[in-house]
Amino acid sequence: MKQNTVLVTGGMGFIGRRLIARLTQLPDVSSVVALDNFHPQVHGETPDKFITGAVVEEGSVSDRAFFEEVLDRHDPDMIFHLAAETGTGQSYHEISRYCDTNISGTAYLIEGLRKLPEKPRRLVLASSRAVYGEGAYKSSSGEIFTPKPRSSETMAKGVFGLYDSGGKVATPVATPEGITLRPSSIYASTKLMQEYICVQGLDNTSIQPVILRFQNVYGPGQSSRNPYTGVLSIFGQQILDGKLLNIYEDGEIVRDFVYVDDIVEALILAAVSGNVDDEPINVGSGVSTTIRYAAECLLSELGVNKEKLRISGDFRPGDIRFALADNSRAQTLLGYEPKVSLEAGIAALARHIKSERSRR
Repeated sequence: MKQNTVLVTGGMGFIGRRLIARLTQLPDVSSVVALDNFHPQVHGETPDKFITGAVVEEGSVSDRAFFEEVLDRHDPDMIFHLAAETGTGQSYHEISRYCDTNISGTAYLIEGLRKLPEKPRRLVLASSRAVYGEGAYKSSSGEIFTPKPRSSETMAKGVFGLYDSGGKVATPVATPEGITLRPSSIYASTKLMQEYICVQGLDNTSIQPVILRFQNVYGPGQSSRNPYTGVLSIFGQQILDGKLLNIYEDGEIVRDFVYVDDIVEALILAAVSGNVDDEPINVGSGVSTTIRYAAECLLSELGVNKEKLRISGDFRPGDIRFALADNSRAQTLLGYEPKVSLEAGIAALARHIKSERSRR
């Protein structure tokens, strides 16, 4: 990246701060701009609005006039679009907020970029594995398919697995990008719309869109205030508060937990790779982990008995049962290889949580 001005929307958030710290170390990046609205749900009432080496622009991507003025004034060569409302459960109750930020905010970004006299060369979008819904499963006959979302009525009866069209138990497998998409929440639908807006809105321009579908990102710096995202950070606070962890369903919900530094590496690679196209790219650890096991690791790292949890049978509408990325495209196109194991990542997260608590 030569003489680049880089804009990071959502730049003062969990991933954004780590990304900016990396960008400011790259010799070919001339300036970095962080755009963020500092929402109290994420940042608290007294947010830290300073970051070394970057210009901070405070405002919302859903404020069209502000957003376009920022784009025009800084004239970025590269954009990382991270700004988004996140959280499956909350999205059902704040539909317009999610649509304003995720859909309209992305539309304003694309329109603003198209108006610039000198177009940036690339836009990297942080999308989500949520667009898959339940993701890929194998039927009893060996067919790969995407099941329909689970119903609340079925889960209320304690039935959490998925079945093929013949009523037989289906086997989850790593999800490739080309599988049928079945987003099962408002949040997921807004993330899919972001993808469409970026690809279709930048068609017939010189701007290359790159879409990364993140799995469950975790690590030091994730907001402990936001009750809707970051299950491991939420668990960490509950553990230090002496609470019994509530593990949903039967404890066998599976996630692909990917450490934040691996995500940052994928973002950098997406910015510089010459092999990319506008087809989505999965970014995960490639390792399946049950929520129960992750909780037990965190309990252990925080010095608490691993039995201090409860398998409750509770569930959330829109939650999916199994998530695991097929990272093949990321490996082929970006040279992406996740480096941080779950155990090492949770140890780092636990240290951060304890340090943060000691400063209160």
